[in-house]
Amino acid sequence: MLILGIETSCDETAAAVVRDGRYVLSNIIASQIDVHREYGGVVPEIASRKHIENIGRVVDTALREADTDKRQIDAVAVTSGPGLVGALLVGLSYGKALSFALNKPLIGVNHIEGHICANLLGENPVSPPFICLVVSGGHTHLLRVSDNWKIEVLGRTRDDAAGEAFDKTARALGLPYPGGPSIDLLAKQGNPNAIPFPRALSDEAGFSFSGLKSAVLNYLNKQRMMGEAFSQADVAASFQKAVVDVLTDKAIAACMKLNINTLALAGGVASNSALRKSMRMSCEKNGITLFVPPPIYCTDNAAMIASRGYFRWKQGKISSLDLNANPDVGDFSEM
Repeated sequence: MLILGIETSCDETAAAVVRDGRYVLSNIIASQIDVHREYGGVVPEIASRKHIENIGRVVDTALREADTDKRQIDAVAVTSGPGLVGALLVGLSYGKALSFALNKPLIGVNHIEGHICANLLGENPVSPPFICLVVSGGHTHLLRVSDNWKIEVLGRTRDDAAGEAFDKTARALGLPYPGGPSIDLLAKQGNPNAIPFPRALSDEAGFSFSGLKSAVLNYLNKQRMMGEAFSQADVAASFQKAVVDVLTDKAIAACMKLNINTLALAGGVASNSALRKSMRMSCEKNGITLFVPPPIYCTDNAAMIASRGYFRWKQGKISSLDLNANPDVGDFSEM
């Protein structure tokens, strides 16, 4: 089965061809980072316009690199939400047009479910049951994936997502967008124990990063108002450790409480080197097997969407052409 995946939920225009839900034949991503860096973050209207400019070329390139004619595609999988509604509509409209013109099934995919499926790509796929921590610029979810691939939300952020906190802290430090890689790089030069930033635990499995973000801003404002010097690297390292500690502790606690010895990471923040190291050490200590996708499959991409689309197609879950974009997370379905 060859699935063409299309992803336009935020600021990456992506297309991929994946065989049997696991084997990536092509994975093309047109990033808009340079465009949005000028504004310190994603501007939704600009993102939508760039998707319109890029999507035809990106899809054609994905098909060409996969050495596949569009008529050989068995189905079209496209992100229908969550995300920026204008951006979603570009990919969804293009996917519908292809589906109609080629008389191929259309499969709408939940973006977060797609992130989970990044752990299925390649030669060592994760198998249920497992706990999955999805951490990105817009989402922080702790999920249980059962034997029947049913997804249960154990906890989610109550305010800012972890990636959003990274971006806003980076902006406060004058670091370039995107904030995650900038913080990760600078933190390597700092002392993660220099500043006792708070760890907001929220409920048992929920997350909250707004207070941490405010604590960083208050610290920076206080130091500047008093004319006292501070180390940007120490701020970055201490902030990053506060985020990583909470993510690691809650993911490990969920595995131990539910007696599940497999943990998977997903989402853009899963590329963070400190998070990967912390998770790896904690998993080894507690006898938990850790799955982390390669960085290219952590950030938004279409290979994960094609993979999720394949499994929905196997279940007969075909979308109609009146499928609409849903910017909210919505409900999760059995995989």
